[in-house]
Amino acid sequence: MNDAKRSGADIFITADYKYHEFFDAEEEIVIADIGHFESEQFTQELLLEVITKKFANFAVLLTEIDTNPIKYYS
Repeated sequence: MNDAKRSGADIFITADYKYHEFFDAEEEIVIADIGHFESEQFTQELLLEVITKKFANFAVLLTEIDTNPIKYYS
């Protein structure tokens, strides 16, 4: 956070911020706490793409198991 503020950033994106850490913004920067699972859920596809391109004979299997403990309902 301090490095982001010193650099003049407008927003600090994180995935695991605690309640009291939000006060560190001191109304100088926007904090976007996007959630741990939400920030990583698309990483699997990115890694699959990189591994598949780099290692053509390497078998890659993505799990279909959802390990997010937070459930959203509409």
